[in-house]
Amino acid sequence: MSDPTFTDKLMGPTPELRRMYLKQRQSLPLSIKVQLTKRRITEWYEAHDGMVYVAFSGGKDSTVLLHLVRSMYPEVPAVFADTGLEFPEIREFVNTHGNVTVVKPATPFNKVVADMGYPVVSKKTAKMLRRLQTPSEKVAASNVLSLTGVKRDGTTSKYFKLAAKWKYLIGAPFKISEQCCDIMKKNPMVKYEKNTKRVPFVGTMASDSRTRLHSYIASGCNSFSSNKSTPMAFWLEDDVWEYLKTNNVPYCSVYDNGERRTGCVFCMFGCDRDKERFVRLAKSHPQLHRYCMDKLGLKQVLEFMNLPTGDDK
Repeated sequence: MSDPTFTDKLMGPTPELRRMYLKQRQSLPLSIKVQLTKRRITEWYEAHDGMVYVAFSGGKDSTVLLHLVRSMYPEVPAVFADTGLEFPEIREFVNTHGNVTVVKPATPFNKVVADMGYPVVSKKTAKMLRRLQTPSEKVAASNVLSLTGVKRDGTTSKYFKLAAKWKYLIGAPFKISEQCCDIMKKNPMVKYEKNTKRVPFVGTMASDSRTRLHSYIASGCNSFSSNKSTPMAFWLEDDVWEYLKTNNVPYCSVYDNGERRTGCVFCMFGCDRDKERFVRLAKSHPQLHRYCMDKLGLKQVLEFMNLPTGDDK
């Protein structure tokens, strides 16, 4: 059998075996991971004749990715999706880099949540809740699966079943949806890709979520079916910090203020786990916090979910 650490093809007929290979890669020292990542970058770059770009959010993962790609191909552009409600430190940090194209959504977030709904819990759960809040024949089978976990062939799947603790959100007095990510970030990137014919490097990792784990197991780092490269997919968060510190790579200061994520400040994905997110925002960025609570309506959502809003009692 060929060495699975030195090929992007996850060998083995079963997901279990592929998971084993992923764990092997995740346990490798950083120096080997860097070599493997550079191989993936070269493969993707050459396959597309250099017509590539780095999806640069200003967060630590994409900062490492940009550093790696430009250490090999300095001319590769970066693209930053400015939703309008990033941490100001993120925007300032992005501006310290050259050759960065800024793309913006066609629809502001206040209209997105009003028309589509609020992002809560996770993308998967929010999608289930959106369908359950707006039942129709088109989504009837999906709703049965979300409520019971029973698929059309009679088999069951816990993965596709809405967790019992979130069922109360079906009757929430506000809409719930996962669609804001597509509208605010994905669609502007897709438009950029269509206009430039470039394809992305993305700094996501299999350890980020179950969805990204399944994606990596199915396609490896370089997915030619989805036209996306995730050359750091087998890295862990500790590897990212080690790379930044070992190579003296500057990163956004927002991490030094206690934040572990640097995405849209209004996003409520994961707030059930990180319950102090908006408490921290109230202290670090009071004006931004006030806008989120009052203008965007996050206060009613968090209070309904019995989560801290950051407002003084």
